[in-house]
Amino acid sequence: MLLEHHVPVLEKCRKRGHKDNEMTHSQEQLLSVQKRIEKSALAAGRNENDVRLIAVSKTFETDEIEPVLAAGQRVFGENRVQEAQKKWPQLRTRYADIELHLIGPLQSNKAADAVALFDVIQTVDRPKLVSALSHEMKKQVAKTKLLVQVNTGREVQKAGILPEEFEAFMADAKAQLGDYLIGLMCIPPAEDDPRPHFQMLKSMAKAQHLSVVSMGMSSDFEIAIAEGANWIRVGSAIFGVRPKAIQS
Repeated sequence: MLLEHHVPVLEKCRKRGHKDNEMTHSQEQLLSVQKRIEKSALAAGRNENDVRLIAVSKTFETDEIEPVLAAGQRVFGENRVQEAQKKWPQLRTRYADIELHLIGPLQSNKAADAVALFDVIQTVDRPKLVSALSHEMKKQVAKTKLLVQVNTGREVQKAGILPEEFEAFMADAKAQLGDYLIGLMCIPPAEDDPRPHFQMLKSMAKAQHLSVVSMGMSSDFEIAIAEGANWIRVGSAIFGVRPKAIQS
């Protein structure tokens, strides 16, 4: 995580009196989230540097993302390949150390584009996608990191491998993806207490000897940190609430 380097950058902006160095709303929010991460990690007896903040920039334009980049944040999450293709190649010409995560569902026919653009794909959830990613990573000589999405709430409308299918799926995925498969991700049902879902995911990752669990969003990332999240995905708490017409 970039917390220890970037909080001073933000606080320096706040303390200076010049207009050009005043903090934007998103920078203020980023600082607030970083401080909440630090406090939550401390309360859980963890090192805050073990928690990676993924700033979810889906639906936001480059001019809205740039202040967060300027504040030092370098890890971002996007939901759709096509949307990310319009934004991030341009931004990477100015910020070469960006790490980009795909956190939305991926169609198999978009695997080539996803491997070419993203450093991490968090939503591996079916055998056909495993095969497509394995093929494209070999073809492109790519080192994309991969997470399996688990549908911990067994929601019909939501992507992710079902818990009862998990072990068989993992055996095949590990055989094809090898060491590039590094962890698990989940999105608990909105109406549920997220804690049991986070505990389930952490237990499943441990059983599979996987080092990363991606869980927790703007509304529950502090609970996720208490339950052992390595990566948290925070969007609205940094960028603000998205218009209802484009929320996903």
